[in-house]
Amino acid sequence: MFIPPAAWFTGFIPDLPTPFDAADAVDLKAFAALCERQVAAGVPAIVVCETAGEAPTLSPAEQELVIRTAVDVARGRVRIIAGAISNATSHAIELARRAEAAGADAVMSVVPAYNKPMQEGTLAHFRAVAGAIGLPVILHDVPSRTLRPLADETLLRLVESRQFVGLRDGSGDITRPMRLARHLPAGFRSLSGDDVTAFAYIADGGDGAISEVANIAPDLCRTIFSQVRQGRLQSARYLHKRLIPLVTCLSRESPAALKGALGMLGLMRPDTRLPIVPLNPAGQAEIARAFAAIADEELIDGVGA
Repeated sequence: MFIPPAAWFTGFIPDLPTPFDAADAVDLKAFAALCERQVAAGVPAIVVCETAGEAPTLSPAEQELVIRTAVDVARGRVRIIAGAISNATSHAIELARRAEAAGADAVMSVVPAYNKPMQEGTLAHFRAVAGAIGLPVILHDVPSRTLRPLADETLLRLVESRQFVGLRDGSGDITRPMRLARHLPAGFRSLSGDDVTAFAYIADGGDGAISEVANIAPDLCRTIFSQVRQGRLQSARYLHKRLIPLVTCLSRESPAALKGALGMLGLMRPDTRLPIVPLNPAGQAEIARAFAAIADEELIDGVGA
């Protein structure tokens, strides 16, 4: 049964890391366990092969295998959003087609990095990716990584096609949801692109966040989102503030810090692929302190156990 993206592209959606084993191969068993943990927590969707997933280091075949694994674990219980990251439009199209063949429910397509395309080039890139598949497309705007933003005017031209169903907004502009709300289609969803801006973005009218900290504390993130939506901002703000030291660690060295944190919880190895290296001892100690700061309230499963 088709469920429109507006129903599941909302709330805190984890951006899953890709575990590697000691031989630098994708650890599908650990990845499947991460997926099942999120399904059990009741998340609406999972993002794979994107920023936290170290997508640029994965071969197309590896990406397809990761996506198929997530789809097999989910069994329709949550939606799988697959990244199709490339600054070459032809390669992005190949990845998007592979994601569709692997059973993904949607593709996340990012503004091309390094090339610094004009807005007309960005527009053409996204339209080409969408035109090559039959899946919903979620746009990813992250100027800190791509140097060129997805301008509001370009976004509004793209959403003339209902195939573009949402935005992962890494611009840091928390006023954007409110500013664009009356110009966007009713079912379009705008989510913060990171945990640093998530609370303010949602409080200002955003629909959720694509989150790294949700990998660690999915239940707590769901509670924060629910309380914001209920207007219980003081309670939501208190819980969010408890997470800030951890969010700060994760955002500083992403995704090495996320892998290190999940490693401390016994959920995966902390191994990364070059050019990302594992977190150094000082970074590990900082995460341990962040965990210790919240362990007394048992806000996160496994912390302080």
